[in-house]
Amino acid sequence: MKTDTPPFGRRARDYTINLVLTGALRLALALPYATRVRMMGALVSGVFAPIAGFRKRIRENLHHVLPDLPQDQVDHLCKAVPNNVGRTLIEIYSGEEFVARAIESPISGPGLDKLEAARAQGRPVILVTGHMGNYDVVRAALIHRGHNMGALYRRMSNPYFNTHYVNSISKIGTPMFEQGRKGMMEMVRHIKAGGVLGILTDLYVQDGVALDFFGQKAVTSLVTAELALKFNAALIPVYGLRNPDGLSFRIVVQDEIPHSDAMTMTQQVNAGLEDLIRDNMDQWFWIHRRWKYADLDLRTKKP
Repeated sequence: MKTDTPPFGRRARDYTINLVLTGALRLALALPYATRVRMMGALVSGVFAPIAGFRKRIRENLHHVLPDLPQDQVDHLCKAVPNNVGRTLIEIYSGEEFVARAIESPISGPGLDKLEAARAQGRPVILVTGHMGNYDVVRAALIHRGHNMGALYRRMSNPYFNTHYVNSISKIGTPMFEQGRKGMMEMVRHIKAGGVLGILTDLYVQDGVALDFFGQKAVTSLVTAELALKFNAALIPVYGLRNPDGLSFRIVVQDEIPHSDAMTMTQQVNAGLEDLIRDNMDQWFWIHRRWKYADLDLRTKKP
């Protein structure tokens, strides 16, 4: 009989990885907030990143889209990007201490007035965001401001880690919608009720479309634009950027994406994110295989 249970080797590996990560998280959480954030950044950058192959992936991605980037900048990003990842991880696990800092983040940008106007009109909003700085800063800050904000998330491939990860992100705010049939049904009800929905769309997805990103084709999900068009929701890109002190944040709300077609709208989102990344290179998740399979014709669709 067919079973979905992973083989023992995979389960043993996932369990061991989770054991190591939870041990590091518990150790960090015993420290004062600022110390734990700095320590986790240094730990992921200096210890975990080389072992996990993060630096190799960062170099490959940078060479693919920015082949002329000076070597000293590449070397810097190989350390700075994992540092931001480590900080973000422990911040998410810091619960109320993180939220207290996040809600102090200044919010600016041409899309802020559009966001508030949509709330006044009872119009749903799709907030499209990416792995910049700390993406959960936006959720914490907007919930504090009274927005009925939910978020769509993807279940972690490591089931042991996923359990406490979901618990941690839920403490920052709810509702949370897990990617899947049940979560999508709950998400649609939330949108129809005039809620705000946050979605990360800067990762490769199997059913995406090849669009431009840093001058190369990157398979990109159209779901945010499709939802905005289907439910007449405002589509607004928003990002939580880390300040130079490494502990505080600022929130940038880019201008609302005008309704047209899903591909055009998503391409505009990509362009806005690219501009932001170019100004904050060390804050984006260069570790992800963002450009894989983008050269396949079957990934390219016409509007």
